[in-house]
Amino acid sequence: VQLQASGGGLVQAGGSLGLSCAASGTIASISTMAWYRQTPEKLRELVATITTSGITGYTDSVKGRFTISIDNSKNTVYLQMNSLKPEDTAVYYCNAVLRRHGSAGYTTYWGQGTLVTVSS
Repeated sequence: VQLQASGGGLVQAGGSLGLSCAASGTIASISTMAWYRQTPEKLRELVATITTSGITGYTDSVKGRFTISIDNSKNTVYLQMNSLKPEDTAVYYCNAVLRRHGSAGYTTYWGQGTLVTVSS
């Protein structure tokens, strides 16, 4: 199983950026997908999460600005980031809790990070 993230980059404060992350491989089912972020000063923090039924959750600092969505047919999670602030600068990681074909339980997988830089 691989998670391939894309969409990071440099944007000015107040701007928008979109991230996507596609899970591929021998996937039987996905429970949740999520986005985390990490800076050198902070531990990795949960930004937003979504279940395959569309239930979402956000950390308080991004509520009203970020939107997480999922395309179950493509095993892909998206993060639309609006009204970006310099403090949103971080490496963003996608995450999936999923069950592989032939496995009984669910396992957490991580994508490679993608850097988001918001200039003031």
